[in-house]
Amino acid sequence: MRLPDMIPSGARVVVRCEDGVDEHTGRMTYRDFVGHVINWNGARLLLRRDAPANGSRPEQIVHIEARDIAVLKPVPERTFRTQDNN
Repeated sequence: MRLPDMIPSGARVVVRCEDGVDEHTGRMTYRDFVGHVINWNGARLLLRRDAPANGSRPEQIVHIEARDIAVLKPVPERTFRTQDNN
């Protein structure tokens, strides 16, 4: 994938990275990261990974090397539901 020269800080993106080949199926596996860009220098992405909606882990700061990125695309902000608008 051709990666952009610039990604603005604060942009919310999903990044799909190759995570190796599954030894049972022989198929490539992937890991997805959704969060807000802190910095992009063309070689490394610094991302504030969103905490999942179910609260299973806190938000994280992750470094992703450009060579590991299979797909990168913008995604909209998460919407929050309240008791009043189930």
